[in-house]
Amino acid sequence: MGNFDEIGTVIQMAVAPAFLLTGLGAILSVMGHRLARIVDRFRVLKEGTNKKTLEINKELNSLLLRAKWTHWAIALTTISALFICLLIAMIFIATEVSFELDQYLTILFIVAMSSLVLGLLCFLREVSLSKGIIKL
Repeated sequence: MGNFDEIGTVIQMAVAPAFLLTGLGAILSVMGHRLARIVDRFRVLKEGTNKKTLEINKELNSLLLRAKWTHWAIALTTISALFICLLIAMIFIATEVSFELDQYLTILFIVAMSSLVLGLLCFLREVSLSKGIIKL
């Protein structure tokens, strides 16, 4: 009977990171949509006219920069999600092995959160670049 109690505790420990994965999925969806819009606008400008004005070239360069920042945001957030998946797996593995994995779990969580913070900072940079296109 004690084994079932232990499994229940492990599942409870894994639920919070699993919910975090749901949030990361939503964030990645938003980032992916932004990247798709950047790519679509780039294609319209690139294929729309043969005459490249200074204004169009400026916007193309801005879109390339925004795409780079969005790419890094997606990559870092995805890496964060992968580390969260490893964390969940390690929580279950820790119950089956004879030595303590608490230090590794802590490291995985810190790396996952660091990657997420960097990804969100990249996304914030892209958002700030995107408002530069608005002219009053």
